[in-house]
Amino acid sequence: MSLSITLPSPAGLQRYALRERAAFQPPKAGVRFNRIAYSAAHVVADPLAAVDPWLQCAVDWDATIAYRQRLWALGLGVAEAMDTAQRGMGLDWPTSLELIRRSLDAARDVPGARVASGCGTDHLAPEDARGVDDVIRAYEEQMEAIEGLGGRLIVMASRALARVASGPADYERVYDRILRQAKEPVILHWLGDMFDPALAGYWGSADLDAAMETALGVIAAHPGKVDGIKISLLDKDKEIAMRRRLPAGVRMYTGDDFNYAELIAGDGQGDQPNHRQSDALLGIFDAIAPAASAALAELAAGDLDRFNEILQPTVPLSRHIFAAPTRFYKTGVVFMAWLNGHQKHFAMVGGQQSARSLQHFAELFRLADAAGLLEQPELAVHRMRTLLALHGLEQD
Repeated sequence: MSLSITLPSPAGLQRYALRERAAFQPPKAGVRFNRIAYSAAHVVADPLAAVDPWLQCAVDWDATIAYRQRLWALGLGVAEAMDTAQRGMGLDWPTSLELIRRSLDAARDVPGARVASGCGTDHLAPEDARGVDDVIRAYEEQMEAIEGLGGRLIVMASRALARVASGPADYERVYDRILRQAKEPVILHWLGDMFDPALAGYWGSADLDAAMETALGVIAAHPGKVDGIKISLLDKDKEIAMRRRLPAGVRMYTGDDFNYAELIAGDGQGDQPNHRQSDALLGIFDAIAPAASAALAELAAGDLDRFNEILQPTVPLSRHIFAAPTRFYKTGVVFMAWLNGHQKHFAMVGGQQSARSLQHFAELFRLADAAGLLEQPELAVHRMRTLLALHGLEQD
């Protein structure tokens, strides 16, 4: 007998019958992906802590690290303390550094585990930055702390830099200083203003083509210090155009949560291997980790059709989770973790569980089921009913 649940929709309350689909299997031992794939991972809040949840953050460390261990077991790397972990939206720098330390410690027990950690300027309030030198010092402080733990850097976009920079030359100065000092090649991070309005005009221009020229110039000046660049502009054509101009060996890490399937698959065009496809550093991989892992294993085995068969059904779910206002996508990511039993509650640092509507969650539930991503359907239905009851909708 199939499971069903009454869900709200724009047309009113409707009965929804879940599909019957086999669970995705984890990769076989020894399987090596032919793309580097990082999941930007969420944090699990501690709902029992005596804090003001809009103002202070409290993390359930055991559940948070257990989730990272799950990602590593699926063959995915962890992009730590990024915006998916609510960096700058509930997660402060001291807690971020503790998260990075704990994640690096846990990774040492997992052969082949990848961790790259977000290095930013978020301990410097943008309004307190007097100029570019303040931004440089803020980056250097976080660099020293992360590298001191043995971590590799993702140089995150800086709200403070976006505020004080007068043009491209200021960005070139900051990144030149940071890249010269980095102990190992870093991943650069270009986050569009749909993810963070405070980053509008990053790289010194609101024109994306002009901004891209500045970013490419920074990379060209330091190709040995740049492992790759993650761009999250939700514009696949811009990503492909930039990918084809990267120096040999510098990776494009797609951050396009709307078009990741085709960008990872690639188009086979370009003189260099890194011009032909994108690697991945994606927030959506947190929510769709089993499907991402299974699809990447098929791609590595040369079965592009099966890769698309698995991954393409996840794209409508991702587009829904990342719908405008895009910065609230973290709510959908954590909701998925709760539905699937990877945390005991649906609470978030910063109180961000309230950032989406019940209608949004209902559609997310339907799309997750369509993509085969409700790992324990009975549990998912039970928890969805709990949320509905909390909103005054009791089931028959």
